[in-house]
Amino acid sequence: MALVLGLAAPAFAKEAPAPKAPAAAKTAAEASQKCIDCHSEAEPGDKSAAGKSVLLDPAKHAKSLHGSGKAACVDCHADEGMRKYPHKSPKPAQCESCHAKAVKEYATTIHGMARAEGRMVAATCSDCHGTHDIKATSDDAAKTSRANLEATCGACHGNEKIIKEGKIPGGNVSALYHDSIHGRLLGGTTKAKDKVPVCTDCHGTHDMRPKRDPESAVSRANVPETCGTCHGKVKKVWAGSQHGKLRANNVLQAPGCTDCHGTHTIADPKTPKWQVGVIKECGGCHTEFIKTYRDTYHGQVTDLGFARMATCASCHGAHEVLPKSNPMSKVSEQRILATCQACHPKANANFVKFQPHANKHKKESGLILYYTTLFMQLLLAGVFAFFGLHTILWLYRSLAEMKAKRARPTRESEKH
Repeated sequence: MALVLGLAAPAFAKEAPAPKAPAAAKTAAEASQKCIDCHSEAEPGDKSAAGKSVLLDPAKHAKSLHGSGKAACVDCHADEGMRKYPHKSPKPAQCESCHAKAVKEYATTIHGMARAEGRMVAATCSDCHGTHDIKATSDDAAKTSRANLEATCGACHGNEKIIKEGKIPGGNVSALYHDSIHGRLLGGTTKAKDKVPVCTDCHGTHDMRPKRDPESAVSRANVPETCGTCHGKVKKVWAGSQHGKLRANNVLQAPGCTDCHGTHTIADPKTPKWQVGVIKECGGCHTEFIKTYRDTYHGQVTDLGFARMATCASCHGAHEVLPKSNPMSKVSEQRILATCQACHPKANANFVKFQPHANKHKKESGLILYYTTLFMQLLLAGVFAFFGLHTILWLYRSLAEMKAKRARPTRESEKH
C-alpha cells in the first residue's frame, strides 16, 4: 500500500488514537501501531511536505528509545494535523514536551541561534540524535555515542556545501580532527576511545556556544579549563607558570593550550616535526627572542627542520615556563648549568656565560659581538663592491676589445 500525502486516507483510519497522558508503555505501543502499519508500507519515493521520506522501518523503530514503548507517535508528532488523514502540511516532530530543558538550552546554542537567523542548515535535534532510530548515547550504535560522534558532527562540518551555505567558520574541521592525534587515537583500541576527547567534550552538547560567547567552553578564557578536564596534571603545571599566572590576572593575550597546540589540528608533541614547528608559535609572541635565536647555531639548524637541537622548550620548559628571576626556572642562575648539561654533559660554569639571545646589532649585548658583526658586514659589503666594480670594468674592457677587433681589416681584405 503506497502512502502519498494529500490523497484519501485508508478507510480503516479516520483519526489516530491519542495516548492518555501519561501513557503506559502498552498504550503508547498500541497508539502507534496504526501509524507504523501505514508508514511501513509506504513507497521509498513517498515524501512529506518538507521533502523527507515518510517510509518507516518498523524493526529499527522498535529498537529505538521511543519505539520501546516510552512514547507514542503523536507524542512527538503532536500537532493537530497529524491526528487526521490525510495529513495536511504537518509540522516537524517536536521534542519539547519531554525534553524541555534540552530544547531551551538548544535555543541559546550556536546551532539554535543560527536557525533563528535564518540559516536553516544548522543542526537540529534529529540531525544529531536521529529520528525513528534514536538510541541512548551509551549505546555504541547511537549517533551520539563516542564511537560515532565524529561522523555525526562531520555530516555537517565535513560537508563543503553545508559549510559554504551555513557560513560555518573553520572550514572542514571534521577532516582536521580526523587527522589530529585525538582523531587517530579515536580509531584505535576500545580502551583508548573512552579516553580520547570527542567534539562534545570540548564544545558541549545542548549548551554548545560560539567561542565568542564568554560562557562557551571553547572561549579563550575557558580553553585551559576545558583541556584540563582530560589533561589535569599538565593544566596544574601550566597554571603555575608565567603564562598561567598572567591568565589568572585576566591577561588573555598570554598563551593558552590552543595557542601552542592548535585546535582541531592538534598533533603528537613527541614528533620532531611538531617540536620544530612549535618554535614559530613561541616566536609569534616573543618576536625579539626568535630573531636572536635564529642567529644562533641552535636556531639555524632547527630552521632546517632538524629536531635534535635545542628548541625553546629545551631551555625554558614547555608548560612550566618561568622568568629567569624565579629560582625554579630552568634558565635561572641556580638551574642553568643543569639545563645545559642535559645536552652538553661537559658544560661548566664558564660555558653557561654564553648569551643565547644576544643581539648582535645592540652594544648592550657586548661590544666584541657588536663590532665583530659590524666589521664582518662592512667587509662583506666591501668585497662585493670591489669585485662588482672589477667585473664591470672587465666587462667594459672586453666589449671594447671586441669592437676594436671587428673594426680591424681581415687578411683577405688586405690582399685586395
